[in-house]
Amino acid sequence: MDSLTDRVKAHARALGFDLVGVAPARPPEHWPFFLGWIAQGFAGEMGYLERNLNRRGDPAQVLPGARSILCVGMNYHTGEEEKGGELRGRIARYARGDDYHDVLKDRLFRLLDFVRAEGGPGVEGRVYVDTGPVLEREAAIRAGLGWFGKHTGLIHKRAGSWLLLGEVLLTAELDYDTPGPDHCGTCTRCIDACPTGAILEPYALDSRKCISYLTIEVKGAIPADMREQMGDWVFGCDVCQEVCPWNRKAPATTEPAFAAREGLGAPDLIELLEMDQAAFSARFRGSPIKRTKRRGLLRNAAVALGNSGDRRAVPALVEGLSDPEALVRGHAAWALGRLGGDEARAALEEALGLEEDAEARGEIEMALEAIE
Repeated sequence: MDSLTDRVKAHARALGFDLVGVAPARPPEHWPFFLGWIAQGFAGEMGYLERNLNRRGDPAQVLPGARSILCVGMNYHTGEEEKGGELRGRIARYARGDDYHDVLKDRLFRLLDFVRAEGGPGVEGRVYVDTGPVLEREAAIRAGLGWFGKHTGLIHKRAGSWLLLGEVLLTAELDYDTPGPDHCGTCTRCIDACPTGAILEPYALDSRKCISYLTIEVKGAIPADMREQMGDWVFGCDVCQEVCPWNRKAPATTEPAFAAREGLGAPDLIELLEMDQAAFSARFRGSPIKRTKRRGLLRNAAVALGNSGDRRAVPALVEGLSDPEALVRGHAAWALGRLGGDEARAALEEALGLEEDAEARGEIEMALEAIE
């Protein structure tokens, strides 16, 4: 007869999860490393990682009586990369379709219902996707879902690293899986390819330099010395995964929710910069990209246009100097400073006389200095 663990895993696969395993609900082995990482400031503005540390460091503080962590992985790799073009941006693959939090959580709650029905009365559980007080990559490794890559993501031998993770903390005692070995070997391709040098050494990431962090987690101005290195990324970054040898033969996802929405494979940067709030809300409803809010995405689009080297972007950036958000105006000014030319200079000089926000004024002044 199949064990409870076998039945639970079979049901998880039937729900569409590509990987499933079980780890013991004990304090994470990498807890001292995590605390040291936080202490060095590598989390940047992600203050939520420092909250509730007692809960994050012990599953029993999250769910009293926790015995097992049911870990799942879902493949979001959409296959061939859509070719970009002039004045086009890039979005990390996980964010081109529906919000993965909604996709995974709905199924994890159904999986929890199944465990409760099969495990008998008294089984309790908690569901988390990305935002809970769980060191999810360590839990996934202990559950046998893969190993900790040098880029700090989880890697599986067959699925590669295009994986979204979720967890169900359970009071039920399931059969634990065995962690596998590290297969990164001497490879350093992810470290070598990172545009900003965010991967300081194997398994150590300074989030403050990561393009994903800069385009999503930073809510105000992007540090000026990081903007040029962001290239054409407007939400997230996939460079370290694109160069990983374990992703060469990664299968494409069969989940329709992760298919790229129209125009998000290689988005038109000018179109993004010209969106008003109504257009942003309509286009990104149910998308992870809504997390940046309009001001953040338009800020990122302005930076990408500045990095394009294409002066055809100048008229749109000039319009950006009149945006309702000072954050967008400031980054449009920076982009105009990068592109240069008489039209950019004249628009910046006019904007300087009208700008009332101190930070945006500073951006305009620096942009004018860059042109001169």
